[in-house]
Amino acid sequence: MIEIVGIQFKNASRVYYFSPLEYKFQVGEYAIVETVRGLELGKVIIANRMVEDDELSHELKPVVRKANDHDLVLSKKHEEQAPESFKIFKKYVGELNLPMKPLYCEYTIDGSKIIFYYSADERVDFRDLLKLLTPHFKTRVELRQIGPREAARVVGGIGSCGRVICCKTCLNNFDFVTMKMAKEQGMSLNTNKISGVCGKLMCCIGYEHEMYLELKKEVPNVGQLVKTPNCKCCKVISVDYIKKIVSVQENPDGAPVKYEAKEVSLVVPHDPNEQDAELVVSNEDIIEEVETIEEATENVVETKEDKSKKKIYKPFVKNNNNNNNKKKKNKKNDNKK
Repeated sequence: MIEIVGIQFKNASRVYYFSPLEYKFQVGEYAIVETVRGLELGKVIIANRMVEDDELSHELKPVVRKANDHDLVLSKKHEEQAPESFKIFKKYVGELNLPMKPLYCEYTIDGSKIIFYYSADERVDFRDLLKLLTPHFKTRVELRQIGPREAARVVGGIGSCGRVICCKTCLNNFDFVTMKMAKEQGMSLNTNKISGVCGKLMCCIGYEHEMYLELKKEVPNVGQLVKTPNCKCCKVISVDYIKKIVSVQENPDGAPVKYEAKEVSLVVPHDPNEQDAELVVSNEDIIEEVETIEEATENVVETKEDKSKKKIYKPFVKNNNNNNNKKKKNKKNDNKK
């Protein structure tokens, strides 16, 4: 068992885990930790607790110490300086006409480094930009490019649902989302309709994926053959998994008819290895068909054998007769001579 503490940083929605050492933290307290960016102030989201060793994917970094009043004062001072520093950053980016979008900046807790974040579609050569920023701030300057999802979380926005995007409000981690998830939920496969403000597939597609997998077990799939109160065999055209409504084509020239899932039954039990089942044959029918085929095959074989015997016999007889006739003719000719 290992003791951990969960810490969240100001501009990061994700919770990071550290080893608390001898410190006991309560939710809402602040701690000083060392990250790849340097010393940072983080807020405790998960108090001290014990977890199994196999629950951790990597070795934990230790907490440096608990944050004191001086650390909080420095943090507030840096927050006040950040907007002005960011304006200067945007100004220089515009003057150099660089293909990058400035997002925000932050200071380390000791003020030894300032980090500017930006997004770009391609790699940017910012060496000239660093030459302008370093002498202006008289401290270490670092530029970091972040992805479109992280950029959307920083900037914020309104999703297609009319609410603030999830990554800005409640989403801690960016889970993997695929087109297959959208297809299994019966959503449009037009990427413009299922993409978020970041240009990637909407994270909310993954929220209900497990539920849809369970619902699909209770409702026929599109393309399957079902039996309805008015039709013995018709094809499923569309399915509403939430309402459990099935639309079928009972008449080729008519409009689709809707039924509740409980009103229809599969003509053939669904086989996950086969997409469509078009023919139903009972075991008895299969046995009878096999016997009929075997009998027919035996008759055909016998007939072929008989014919082959005749074909072999006749030429042999003809050849003998011809030879005998030739001998007789030769004898007659000899007698005449």
